[in-house]
Amino acid sequence: MALDSRQLIKFLQEHDELTIIDTPLDIYLEIPQLAYIEVKKLDSKALLFTRPICKKSGKEFDIPVLMNVFGSHKRLDLLINKPIPKIAHSLQNLLHLSPPKGIKQIFHKLKELYALRSVFPKYIKKKGQCQEIIKTQNLNLFDLPILTTWERDGGAFITMGQVYTQNLNGTQKNLGMYRLQVYDETHLGLHWQIHKDSQHFFHEYKKAHKEMPVSIALGGDPLYIWCGQAPLPLGIFELMLYGFIREKKPVLCPCITNPLFVPYDVDIVIEGWVDTTQMRDEGPFGDHTGFYTPIEPYPVLEVSAITMRKKPIFPATIVGKPPLEDKYMGYLTERVFLPLLQTTAQGLIDYHMPENGIFHNLIFAKIKPEYPSHSKQIMHAFWGVGQMSFVKHAIFTDENVGDLADYETFGTYILHRFSPQNLLITEGICDALDHSSPDFAHGGKLGVEAITPVEKPDFCALSDEVLLKRITAIFSQAVGLKQYFIHTPNPICIISVDKKSNLLNAVKEKMQAFENLHNHLSIVIFVDSHKNKLDNPYMLTWRIVNNIDAKRDILVTQNLVFVDASDKGKLEGHLREWPLDTNCNAEVIESLRQKGLLQGIDEAFLERFGILY
Repeated sequence: MALDSRQLIKFLQEHDELTIIDTPLDIYLEIPQLAYIEVKKLDSKALLFTRPICKKSGKEFDIPVLMNVFGSHKRLDLLINKPIPKIAHSLQNLLHLSPPKGIKQIFHKLKELYALRSVFPKYIKKKGQCQEIIKTQNLNLFDLPILTTWERDGGAFITMGQVYTQNLNGTQKNLGMYRLQVYDETHLGLHWQIHKDSQHFFHEYKKAHKEMPVSIALGGDPLYIWCGQAPLPLGIFELMLYGFIREKKPVLCPCITNPLFVPYDVDIVIEGWVDTTQMRDEGPFGDHTGFYTPIEPYPVLEVSAITMRKKPIFPATIVGKPPLEDKYMGYLTERVFLPLLQTTAQGLIDYHMPENGIFHNLIFAKIKPEYPSHSKQIMHAFWGVGQMSFVKHAIFTDENVGDLADYETFGTYILHRFSPQNLLITEGICDALDHSSPDFAHGGKLGVEAITPVEKPDFCALSDEVLLKRITAIFSQAVGLKQYFIHTPNPICIISVDKKSNLLNAVKEKMQAFENLHNHLSIVIFVDSHKNKLDNPYMLTWRIVNNIDAKRDILVTQNLVFVDASDKGKLEGHLREWPLDTNCNAEVIESLRQKGLLQGIDEAFLERFGILY
């Protein structure tokens, strides 16, 4: 069931999954921050903004903005139109092709192979629906309703663009999803991180002293954009995955001014060329980590053509603190690619990436341990495979754990099996967006093995009030305390601090006093008091896993583990800029409330997801 944008809107309406907003709203902050709140609701809908405006220029756009298409499990299931386990099973069968035995298996294998008939794209020579309108003169990116989500963003950014590239000789093609900053009427910044396929192609063109063709498609089947972020190996065109899932060949038409091909049924195409000798500062940008990423140089696309359908739809998404659309897109990725990961991690049963762990910052894995250090072997396998290599913190347990997404039960299970002696702290590659590592794209990693039950017969949990008094008596920087999982032998004790010195150095100075509390303490995590609510475990988890580098910020003793999840700076010798949070503008939120667009959103909701702080 392929859907172009018009069919998609009708489809969402038929299933009561679309809210149409006819109120004029600004592309600067108003539209994206309303969508930012909408996706966090339990009953969130896709949003179609029919009257986007730019208050700064006075412009009214005749191109509607569509957002939050992936923003619920219900919509995800509707859009995929196929059981997700069936997709994973089909991929698993493909990866384990073996000679069939008997006529029944022969027919079954033939059926599986027949399904691959749709994998390879169909290339046509005629113009596509996306080229009903063609502009190669007087180009102006500001004619498109491109959003600015955060007030400290370096400008407007395209956030739902399908970025099509190919290698120098055209034998490898790539579809990626990268943010694209608008510099002026005809130039876009291309945020190709150092590990991305397009970056590899870029260096081929640079070495050959040639300009690189790039085309950006917007709209069409939502599955196009999901395929753009799928973790496929270099050289495998992501639209092959589209054909595999849809069981229908993607149809591609030629671009007007460069040699690339794009899906014929998208809404808008921005074509251009990259001068590989030129770089330009890109950012800052409030990213999916929930923090602003710094200004850094990236390649620049000079636009050579803009084509579109008549009456196009402009798709967009928002990034910031969780939960967002990437929660659901990431869930699909997690489920579909489990079989592929299992081929390189023998013994892996299942894995899960919590949304507030921002995927690469936290992963849970269920394994079937068969020999000593099996879990550590899989940890290293994770850290050496594709996008899994960006994972910073991984918790591994055995096959008896149950549902990895049942956090209360999972937490109880692992904390009955937690021991400081079963931690693996190492280092390796990090996501380019990671801000807590001392060095760009390289930092500490933590592996936790929680398989063997532990006995701590002398352990006795104290109340928060009593424990706080004992802590403040030896550690003056502590101002608040809350414990989680006190029914286990390894409670997690979160201490808010008014930081005045390097926290772990201060702990070392008081180590004997802390060790004297080992019958009441196990895991101690420090957070800044001025930006954390101790009774909000969802946002605490987000903050903690974003804010730590395992080699620098974890102190392990025989009985205790200390984690410094505070903001870092000169006290810790952290010389990189520490970023600000992505917080909504209070005036914008109040304006949306006055317009009647935030019904049912109270202060508790805003605080639950850290929307204003």
